[in-house]
Amino acid sequence: MSIVKKLCGVADGCDVYSIKLDNEKGLKAEILTYGGIIKNLWYNGVDVLLGRDSLEGYFEDTGYMGALIGRNSNRIYNAEFMLNGEKYTLNKNDGEHNLHGGKCGFDRKVWDFKLVDKEEPSLILSLVSDDMEEGYPGKVKVKVTYTLTKENSIKIHYEGTTNKDTILSMTNHAYFNLNGHDNGLIDDHILTLQSSFYTPNTPDCMPYGEILKVDGTPFDFRNGKTFKEGFESDFDQIKLFGGYDHNLVLDGFGYRKVGTLKGDKTNIQMEIYTDLPGVQIYSGNVINEKLIAKDGKPNKIHQSVCLETQVFPNGINYSHFPSPILKKSEKYDTTTEYKFI
Repeated sequence: MSIVKKLCGVADGCDVYSIKLDNEKGLKAEILTYGGIIKNLWYNGVDVLLGRDSLEGYFEDTGYMGALIGRNSNRIYNAEFMLNGEKYTLNKNDGEHNLHGGKCGFDRKVWDFKLVDKEEPSLILSLVSDDMEEGYPGKVKVKVTYTLTKENSIKIHYEGTTNKDTILSMTNHAYFNLNGHDNGLIDDHILTLQSSFYTPNTPDCMPYGEILKVDGTPFDFRNGKTFKEGFESDFDQIKLFGGYDHNLVLDGFGYRKVGTLKGDKTNIQMEIYTDLPGVQIYSGNVINEKLIAKDGKPNKIHQSVCLETQVFPNGINYSHFPSPILKKSEKYDTTTEYKFI
């Protein structure tokens, strides 16, 4: 197998490295130690991720492209929550709310790293988040392992511990286009997802506690369908956001295959495996079309889809949602895998 390390710049006074992994079976990845960003992901020569050409490009408004998200993925209402009878106030970075960990979340950190050059090459990233960073309680130590398996998957293993009860809910914010990052929109990609329920949003994209059936809605992907069907619908939740930006409740429990995404031009298929209860489908509805992306070209709205495995957004504020709380006696341990065929 193959691992190549290269110094690619500086962020916050720290050296940032580009790590290239190659399983020599058709799957290659380039990952930055800044933000744990998956910069490129090639399957049989096709780069299936949107992104930037340089490290500096990720300092701009990239919409968290390819980055590790934490402490908390997605939104927390009014940037506050109660835990063990105490109220915690977080940084507001999405209107009045907290999004993806705050103003300087895990996506803006330079991570320590270790390389494992075996049959299945791995990059192990580690980070310490201090007590009350961004308003979150507890000193948290996290580790994320990216592995390219011999079955042509990129496996992401998240681990964490804390010295005080806190919130920890991580994900990766990769923007997928299985036709290639610069090869048109995802309208005719076909998504199949084992999900019978979804959580509708308020106008500021915040789940408000309801869990509704997907039957008869654009969120019913159980038998597979294109995104275009949803984009062209008059369903209020789609019209409200100009596309998908919703949490879907995944059927089943434990580590399982939950869905498949298929590119319409390349026929590349990506199977999705996770042990988590939900996935945020985001179709790049507010992507910044003015910024220069890979190969000097701008990205377009609906040019990609994010499939962010997670507990439910704003779950800390609803007892009937899966809990994002990590207790000091517990270990955070979850895995998500994207397999290419």
